Amino acid sequence: MKMKLLMTCLLGIASVAAFAQKGELKDAQSAYDNYATLRGQKVAAIQAQSKKSLGDAKTSIDKASTNEKTATMPQTHALKAAIYSSLAVDDTVATTSAPLFATADEAVKKAKELDTKNEFKKLIDDANINLAQYKLTAGVKDYQSKRYDEAYKEFDYYRTILPDDTNAIYYTALSAGNAADKDPKYYQYALDNYKKLVTTKYSGAPKAYYDMTTIYLTTKDTTNALKIAAEGIEKFPKYSELRKREIEIALVSGKQADVVSKIQAAITTDPKNKDLYYYLGLTYSQVADAAIARAAKAKDDATKAKEKATATENQGKAADAYKKALEMDPDFFEANMNLGITLMQPALDVFNAAQKLPSSAQKQYDAEMAKSDKMLEPAKPYLQKAVDLKPNDVNALTNLRNYYRAKSDPAHAAENKAKANELKQKIDAVNSGGGK
Repeated sequence: MKMKLLMTCLLGIASVAAFAQKGELKDAQSAYDNYATLRGQKVAAIQAQSKKSLGDAKTSIDKASTNEKTATMPQTHALKAAIYSSLAVDDTVATTSAPLFATADEAVKKAKELDTKNEFKKLIDDANINLAQYKLTAGVKDYQSKRYDEAYKEFDYYRTILPDDTNAIYYTALSAGNAADKDPKYYQYALDNYKKLVTTKYSGAPKAYYDMTTIYLTTKDTTNALKIAAEGIEKFPKYSELRKREIEIALVSGKQADVVSKIQAAITTDPKNKDLYYYLGLTYSQVADAAIARAAKAKDDATKAKEKATATENQGKAADAYKKALEMDPDFFEANMNLGITLMQPALDVFNAAQKLPSSAQKQYDAEMAKSDKMLEPAKPYLQKAVDLKPNDVNALTNLRNYYRAKSDPAHAAENKAKANELKQKIDAVNSGGGK
């Protein structure tokens, strides 16, 4: 009888102890809920209460975590993850926040393992959001300090927690691309993330395609650079930088004919698209520029003549394409400027050649300068139009100045010199910030 009474008392004591520990878990939950409600408030008194509630939650969850009755409960780990991750995010000192983060990271893993019924999904999600925020903040600091490899690790953790967050994917790709400057293995990490990014609805997808072409070019993979540029253009045909990049890659890899064919095919299906004519002109312009560069390096007259003929032919095709674009939009800035440059280039070639004539060839010099003057005239309206459209554009101003500097018309020599000087002053003002 006495033994039975003693056992009943002991069981009563054990029940009270278990209840006490479950009470700590309940207190931790209550304090955390209070913190979550007050969190983010700007009133000092409320901020103080929020901080106190989080501290109370930590005290209670620490006790619950060490008791054998509650230590293995999924709620304990989920709540511990939420509390410690909150403490980590709120702590701005790396040396003290890092241990808090590590504890939260371990707790959330354990909570996921134990919570087979998803009863504490909200707490686990809260913890994950905090952990992602912590890594995002750390990644930004590392990136700003140019510790790109560390930034990659931070952002990759952030991305792992929030795999559908496009910013997470982009930051991971961007930091990997920069880290690759020191360690090439990061190029593939960057490409993997960019490829994932362009499958989402990320608003910066056109730029992501462009960044991928840069990586491929850096690693001397022109085949994939051209392929990814084409894929990007198909999805975003109006993204001019990507179209220009495709042209650049095609020229480097000797496939400019493919680009020309592609643009011409696009024009066939969309003949009213001014941009396509502009890109066609740009392609021909770059082919002409490449031929001019080869002619300058050629050591025999036959090669020089052949390359110059190629340049002239493509300059003519470029001019025709630009004019077509301007028929559709007379205020197309880039088409005006490029057409002006294209028309001016042959005249400048004659002008520069004349400057190299010996002083004894005065008659020939005068004839060449007169020829140059006549060739310059068709370019002026387009060069001037570009400046009218964008009065503070340095390239437009510079090209118009080059026109006036090349003019040798004796009757208007003073006037042309004054215009060139005026444009130089304008260019200097814009470059110094005074022309904005």
